Amino acid sequence: MDIDADRFRTLLMSRRLELQDLIDGAAESAAPVELDQQVQGRLSRMDALQGQAMAQATNERRRIEIAQIDAALGRMDEDEFGYCVECGDEIAPKRLELNPAIARCLECAS
Repeated sequence: MDIDADRFRTLLMSRRLELQDLIDGAAESAAPVELDQQVQGRLSRMDALQGQAMAQATNERRRIEIAQIDAALGRMDEDEFGYCVECGDEIAPKRLELNPAIARCLECAS
């Protein structure tokens, strides 16, 4: 396969660092909501709970993406990067350009 693994490694590491920074920076918005009626009204608490749930869901998606990136980096270390984890065929380079952490070829992903 004719891909620039070093460039993809750099892209993956950069994205991983970006995601981790976003998770670290969102810790406050995912923190437990204070339910003291003296501090805020019922609607404000509901809004805060909704914001907390959204922040937690976003962080979970970020953690999943980090796991996918880690798996792609592992495939690089094993010289398996760019090959489908299901069928073993090459993943189209354009598909890797869109998402270097992709693990399946288009046919297996369908």
